[in-house]
Amino acid sequence: MNAKLTNEAWDPLADSREDKRRADRQPRTPQSTSPAYRLAYADEDFLCREELRPVRLQLELLKPEMILMEAGIRSTVVMFGGARIPEPGKDPWAAKNEIQAKNLAAASRYYEEARSFARLCSTHSLAANGQEYVVCTGGGPGVMEAGNRGAHDVGAASIGLNVVLPHEQAPNEYVTPEFSLNFHYFAIRKMHFLIRAKAITIFPGGFGTMDELFETLTLIQTRRMDHVPLILFGSEFWNSIVDFQALADFGTISPEDLDLLNFVDTAEEAWSIIAEHHEIAPLT
Repeated sequence: MNAKLTNEAWDPLADSREDKRRADRQPRTPQSTSPAYRLAYADEDFLCREELRPVRLQLELLKPEMILMEAGIRSTVVMFGGARIPEPGKDPWAAKNEIQAKNLAAASRYYEEARSFARLCSTHSLAANGQEYVVCTGGGPGVMEAGNRGAHDVGAASIGLNVVLPHEQAPNEYVTPEFSLNFHYFAIRKMHFLIRAKAITIFPGGFGTMDELFETLTLIQTRRMDHVPLILFGSEFWNSIVDFQALADFGTISPEDLDLLNFVDTAEEAWSIIAEHHEIAPLT
């Protein structure tokens, strides 16, 4: 057995990958082909058992963290928003009637703003060697595609945190392949959205976007997360969907909680809030 270096540390123990290869090369007998004989870490059926959920949670937390850490990514700008927002000029694929088709077609302006905003973030990211302000989306279509596409426009890397859904949502083509990550657990996925976030932007969307907005709001309100800029694109949309002022008037939130929210309509407005908060100098 040859000793080896693992993450710069001396490790004299047998390599797990090599042992897996050795096990695969063993003679095929009733004993060696029995499921009980499989190496536990190489046994997918075992890893998918109900009792192994804590292990799967840990693996899903560790794998993306290690990938992004080893790539040197220090901070992100998160872009939440609806998968159904179409690119301008394209038919809204998710529309079920004429009213929805009209609304979603009008909402295509948010696709363009998301793309422009991602270009701004990514330009600053490139100036920081691609380590800061890296665009991070849910990796799917709509606003998420626009975010990854904006980063792609300027040659910057971007992250896509996809999730397994019944309708088999695939990553959009603009996510940087080595940062295209897939999740089983929504909760772990949301943790990864926030772990490196220096700003959270929320574009118009549905239940998933609302979930992401209010979870982030709760964490900031309760000081379980730093007070990073929380920016809602589309003041008309948000003021018609959620009456935040009514919550304060009723007393279920404090009036100062409204200060956690920033409403904008353009990419430039959003970036100026982030730049002021983090004291980012203009690019020369």
